[in-house]
Amino acid sequence: MVNEKLVFVTNDDSYASKGFRAAIEVARRFGKVIAIAPNTVQSGKSQAITIYDMLRLREIEKSEDVEIYSLDGTPVDCVKFALDYFLKERKVDLMISGVNHGSNAATNVLYSGTMGAAIEAAFYNIPSIGLSNLDHSDDADFEASVEYGTRIVRSVLEGNLPRPLCLNVNIPILPVEQIKGIKVCRQTRGFWKDEFYKRTDPHGRDYYWVTGGFDNHEPEALDTDEWALKEGYVAVVPIQVDLTEYKLLDQLNGAL
Repeated sequence: MVNEKLVFVTNDDSYASKGFRAAIEVARRFGKVIAIAPNTVQSGKSQAITIYDMLRLREIEKSEDVEIYSLDGTPVDCVKFALDYFLKERKVDLMISGVNHGSNAATNVLYSGTMGAAIEAAFYNIPSIGLSNLDHSDDADFEASVEYGTRIVRSVLEGNLPRPLCLNVNIPILPVEQIKGIKVCRQTRGFWKDEFYKRTDPHGRDYYWVTGGFDNHEPEALDTDEWALKEGYVAVVPIQVDLTEYKLLDQLNGAL
């Protein structure tokens, strides 16, 4: 088809993840799909890129409608490789990253390889959507992710929204019929409080495990992504990359 859309898909859980297949299922409803994902799990890589190692591309499967590849690299490597080389001569109409196994709400967006890839694609002026399901398990149910991912993609494509456009979409762990709808909201303020546990291996060498939890600084707020998810809504947060703290500009200028 002459006017067929081209949708690029990637993620950070690797090409073998169930969530990646769910994202491809969403994408194929809107056009031709080219999917390039990391060869191994790359969670928490944010905007990281590979500089000192080689990138190898492998074809996983190929049909008339869907092409799937793996790349030795990070999610952002996959985006850069696709848009600066592999698809350089083609117009990409939409980018989908995910579906991530686990939440990317609140400050998770800063660490997420899934959202790092979506943000990177937005630099190329391509409408970009990061999809995440709160269920971390390998065999998570992605029915609601596909259903709401499809609705949101359709709205983006039909809505003539301004660019750059990057959406952080999180889906609660609920059956489709129990989700209350979609809430456009803001990122929750808070941060991760990490804990490190020291252990000793059989050879007497110390090692450490990191764990922790999210400390919500505004648990009573009714307009945040964490609140929306807790209440059974799909949370949609528009993302910008400008990290300037504008409220401090005048005060800091006076102090310096």
